[in-house]
Amino acid sequence: MKIIVTGAAGAIGSHLAERLADLGHEVVGIDSLTNYYSPEIKKIAVKDIQKKGVKFHKKDLAEDNIERLVKDIDVVFHLAAQPGISASTPFQEYVKNNIVATQKLLEAVKKNKKLKMFFHASTSSVYGKHAYGDETTETKPTSYYGVTKLASEQLSLSYHREAGLPVSVLRFFSVYGERERPEKFWHKLIKAMHNDDEITMYEGSHEHVRSYTYISDIIDGCILALENLEKVGGEIFNLGSDKTNTTGEGLKLVEKIMNKKAKIKFLPRRHGDQAETSANIKKIKKVLKYKPKVKFEEGLKRQVNWYKDKIHKKVK
Repeated sequence: MKIIVTGAAGAIGSHLAERLADLGHEVVGIDSLTNYYSPEIKKIAVKDIQKKGVKFHKKDLAEDNIERLVKDIDVVFHLAAQPGISASTPFQEYVKNNIVATQKLLEAVKKNKKLKMFFHASTSSVYGKHAYGDETTETKPTSYYGVTKLASEQLSLSYHREAGLPVSVLRFFSVYGERERPEKFWHKLIKAMHNDDEITMYEGSHEHVRSYTYISDIIDGCILALENLEKVGGEIFNLGSDKTNTTGEGLKLVEKIMNKKAKIKFLPRRHGDQAETSANIKKIKKVLKYKPKVKFEEGLKRQVNWYKDKIHKKVK
């Protein structure tokens, strides 16, 4: 199949594009390469996916015309987004990159009569402070990110309900691993420990509970959805690990892996942080036979090794 992956220079998008290419699909990657974090890290990912044969296009979904790129596409994996909980990112950026970009992409692909599925990548942040229910649980987002991601997933589903566009929503839970964004905790922690620097943590974050999900398990779920198109149309699936750990437990594991202690400075609690995520994945297990495989410590080891090999002393 011919498949577009938006956000293809990001952590999840690049891994998905590589896997799809390895499976023999014709893959087109789109990314605007914003400076939300170091473009150098994104360029490393772009080089990696191009080595697999992925055709990459630098495009801004909210501003550029992409109708030519999507006119004969079989499947879209829409992963491009304004990510994270950042006090320095204005609300308008979340609206532009999560809602406007999604609407323009939907308008472009709805003209494609051969489209088999539009997968919208969403997030556990739509559930709010406590994300442990199933897909029917009331959504109560507490951040600009969560609010705009909920809006964009419902916008996508509205095209399914009203126009018959084949749409499926995948809600990712606490993804970590190689190519993780540099403002995310494990990347920051590993970098700080390599450089013998201090790392800041928000008060209470040690106790935060997460369904930390290794990147390859997320990609496995995406591939299962692709292989079962007849089962996923109009559906929402939680995609993550059904095992939970606190951030403090993960911190101790990284200290063990790197054989040194982290230097921690605590900041006041951050607005919008989730206290708990616990992925209820009964639906995706039942419908798609999904089963996460990588244990937390093993995934962290792989991320530590990736950082050492690809990033340390190579990217500012």
